[in-house]
Amino acid sequence: MNKVELNPDSGPAAKFGVFLRGLREERGWTQEDLAVAIGYSPTHVSAVETGRRPPTPRLARELDKAFGLDRVFVRKALDVKDSALLAGFPEYVAQESKAVELRLFDLGIVPGLLQTADYAGAIAAGAVLRNSITRAQADERVAYLARRQASLRREVPPLIHAVLDESCIRRPVGGPAVMAAQFDELVAFAGLPHTVFQVAPYAIGEQRAFDLPVNIITLADRSLMSYAESAQQGHLERDSGAVPPLLTAYYQLQALALSQADSVALIRQLRKELP
Repeated sequence: MNKVELNPDSGPAAKFGVFLRGLREERGWTQEDLAVAIGYSPTHVSAVETGRRPPTPRLARELDKAFGLDRVFVRKALDVKDSALLAGFPEYVAQESKAVELRLFDLGIVPGLLQTADYAGAIAAGAVLRNSITRAQADERVAYLARRQASLRREVPPLIHAVLDESCIRRPVGGPAVMAAQFDELVAFAGLPHTVFQVAPYAIGEQRAFDLPVNIITLADRSLMSYAESAQQGHLERDSGAVPPLLTAYYQLQALALSQADSVALIRQLRKELP
């Protein structure tokens, strides 16, 4: 069986999984051995080790018992629970970093991969003011985004299609200076040789294909995955039958959206109108 490599910096769940795998292998245990010791299935152990499933308090207690540790896994599980990252999101990012094509659609705010540091910081600061995350969690989000953006600046970058609902560029975030820099970033993004940038205008109305953000990934073997979020959970869809209809809808959205030239012209016009 191929061993799934995991970057501990990709999120708290990944860090927990790497730590668990390291201790298990030090003991010379297989995933099946550990599963028997803690009363879980080998599949569950594998999912926790690869960061695809967050550790529960009960699982953490059973791991501490199995390894003879004093609340080490319990404390690490709390770090996962207190993370500012949605459950399921690090799993998506792990696939995103291997993609040959990315298709992004967002509403309300500029997609993370296209955000400037100041824009991302303003969004995180807003969440702190609403008391939905802590200041430390806000810093974690911004740092995580920077690492995610850096991972896509590889020698052969993926082709990135980005369609932004008009609400993304109409909503002021962080003040005029932050928005001016963000608009400049979007124009620069549109000028890259591996990007396609479009704005879906309000005028398309009910013909807009999506009412929620969606990301569609194409991997090197041409397999497809999609990612969507609720308020509490991110979900990576691998079902080969479920993703193609989303891809078709994305093509339909692109056909209705402004051309790249018109989209850039709109961004530049909004940039001029800033106070």
